[in-house]
Amino acid sequence: MGIIRKIFSVFGWIWRLPIVVKIILVGVIAGTGWFFYPKLTASSSSKPQYQTAKVERGTIIASVTATGTVATSNSTSVTTQASGVISKIYVKDGDTLKSGDKIADIDLDLQGKQRAAQSYASYQSAKNSLQTAKDKYYTLQSSMMTKWKTYMDTAQSSFYQNADKSPTENRNLPQFYSIMDDWLATEADYKNQEAAIAQSQTALNNAWLSYQQTSPTIYAPISGTVTGLSLQVGSFITAQTNSSGTSTAQRIANIVTSAPPTITVSLTEVDTPKVTIGNKATVTFDALPGKTFTGSVVSIDTVGVVSSGVTSYPATIKLDVPDASIYSNMGAQATIITDSKTDTLFIPSSSIQSENGSSSVRILTKNGQVEQNAVETGISSDTQTEIISGLSEGDTIITSTTNGTATQQTGNNTSGSIFGGGGFGRMGR
Repeated sequence: MGIIRKIFSVFGWIWRLPIVVKIILVGVIAGTGWFFYPKLTASSSSKPQYQTAKVERGTIIASVTATGTVATSNSTSVTTQASGVISKIYVKDGDTLKSGDKIADIDLDLQGKQRAAQSYASYQSAKNSLQTAKDKYYTLQSSMMTKWKTYMDTAQSSFYQNADKSPTENRNLPQFYSIMDDWLATEADYKNQEAAIAQSQTALNNAWLSYQQTSPTIYAPISGTVTGLSLQVGSFITAQTNSSGTSTAQRIANIVTSAPPTITVSLTEVDTPKVTIGNKATVTFDALPGKTFTGSVVSIDTVGVVSSGVTSYPATIKLDVPDASIYSNMGAQATIITDSKTDTLFIPSSSIQSENGSSSVRILTKNGQVEQNAVETGISSDTQTEIISGLSEGDTIITSTTNGTATQQTGNNTSGSIFGGGGFGRMGR
């Protein structure tokens, strides 16, 4: 209470002063405050404040990310060039078929019948060609064996062979070479005819497949599960042609195999050298939120694709297991694990300073002193960097410095992560 009375007595004394004196006194007080306040605040703010982190030990995973789509390598289209009215359907969506199973029957229209007849005529012609090639094969085989016997009888005669079965000088005579050449020529024709039969068989298979495309019965091209079947009994299938008037096939369903789907992603120039065949990956899909699938890299196209001056390299990721909810051409995001280390030291990447190929960090000692320490770095995730040497577990490092109201990040990691931004961070032990 005594102090309060003194304060009021002082202010009362000031209040009784003349107005001019009061104005001068207020100016003196304000000027003194203006002069000393910046120095006082500067003194209090000049001491830097540090944001710190500890050197930890655990597992660090380096990865790269890429986007792409689901490939169609585990499915094929069921197509037909026939035209007419659907008369019978043997399957429905979700049914499992074997290659060659019937899918539907078509009551062909006039144009469809004409196409089917032309295709069947081509098939019959190819079948006849194959039989002709086989007949010639048997004829050449018989001729070859006859020529071979003639040659052997001649070569083993006493005129061309001694009693100890060694050849005589008479084998140098032209008539001996003529007999031998006859046998070798028929043998060559026989072997060439084997290739002709194989070609005729291929032509026959092609003719049969062409006939199936125009036949009144639609068959399954491969074994698998039917999806996207668009046929209905009584619906009409019209003939399809391209701009040149050539008939083309129209798709009426898909068949999906049991093979795991593959994802095609585009890697950047920087990321491609880091990825190798066999790298593990995780894949997510926008259409399947909350689900993550695992797989591995099975191929990398190192030729690359250039678009608008930017080069990318397609890579294929095969998922570990099939999933019926994954459809062809779905958008996908992949995180490819390029390297990992367990039981290793790591720190936040933002705390590393790099200059002229050397890396260093600032350490806050136990007595509050700041020391610059050179370090050797290893792999990096999106936020953490491995420390090979230069630090110990538990060391306190400075990640950023605060001066007054400004915060400055410690790191100027110009060397960058050796693995472009990954989706994996660290897993502390």
